[in-house]
Amino acid sequence: MAQETQNHTLTVSGWAAHDSSGEIKPYTFKRRENGVNDVTIKVLYCGICHTDLHYAKNDWGITMYPVVPGHEITGVVIKVGCNAGKFQIGDRVGVGCLAASCLECEFCANSQENYCDQIQFTYNGIFWDGSVTYGGYSNVIVADYRYVVRIPENLPMDSVAPLLCAGITVFSPLKDNGMLGSPGKKMGVVGLGGLGHVAVKFGKAFGHHVTVISTSPSKETEAKGRLGADDFIVSTNSQQMQAGKRTLDFILDSVSAKHSLGPILELLKVDGTLVTVGAPDQPLELPSFPLIFGKRSVKGSMTGGIRETQEMMDPCGEHNITCDVEVITPDAINEAMDRLAGNAVRYRFVIDIAGRISNL
Repeated sequence: MAQETQNHTLTVSGWAAHDSSGEIKPYTFKRRENGVNDVTIKVLYCGICHTDLHYAKNDWGITMYPVVPGHEITGVVIKVGCNAGKFQIGDRVGVGCLAASCLECEFCANSQENYCDQIQFTYNGIFWDGSVTYGGYSNVIVADYRYVVRIPENLPMDSVAPLLCAGITVFSPLKDNGMLGSPGKKMGVVGLGGLGHVAVKFGKAFGHHVTVISTSPSKETEAKGRLGADDFIVSTNSQQMQAGKRTLDFILDSVSAKHSLGPILELLKVDGTLVTVGAPDQPLELPSFPLIFGKRSVKGSMTGGIRETQEMMDPCGEHNITCDVEVITPDAINEAMDRLAGNAVRYRFVIDIAGRISNL
């Protein structure tokens, strides 16, 4: 059970899982009152991430029930603390994965709060006051302003919501590996799901030649015809994989199922880099020869800091980049979770929180 401190008097309506069945039910709980560093946000939309499913079912053995999931949150500011003057009532804002960090370590000092070893997440974390954090499957959230970003005025609040997780998860490694401001590179995207489809959009917006690598031949029309990918390789087709050897400068691997990196690494040029952002529940297969004989690198990456998330939002506004979403009402969350478990969504579910509770 969440520890409720003295100032947790704000009654909130939301949806929570109460046990490892993962069933999401309506849930009324208390949040802290708006503090000097806080903004209170009326939640309009919240995306459903695969992480939400893992926490709801306690797949990782760390869930603190009841858990209110949701870290892809968009809404409007309805209250502002005296130290949070960068925001005003009515501002369109977003809250992603991060709720708190130490604010003192080298990573916090360099706006890489996501790598702080005291990082606490938007839900199922422990906030500074000792309470368990509750996420965006709720009508209101109170957030420290240092973990809130602005949403560009031209972007719809529903389809922008998953950018706060899926978007920054693929933007961060693109930035870290020189894929921003240097157009004309050959970029590969492994997997065309919630992460992969956003990576294709970013790659094209930043001026790169994008190749999608997938086990599903049926996704070629979607990848090239609708998302604008330049090439498509079926990873189970040995002829296509052979033809693609040493053609790519950079590969982003978004697949969350166990697979071998060996054949994919062969697609990289000498000195190329592969970054994995998926989280398979079993170890990846990483043969040494493709690394050694191609001087190739394999790296991992997770989400991004708050400054970097804002840096992502700005070009999204410029290039009109959003996620492809299916908007649902809160009473369809459990059905959406089941479909998500079966990969039966293109490409992200987003809950219309305000439509159920108000006229916003």
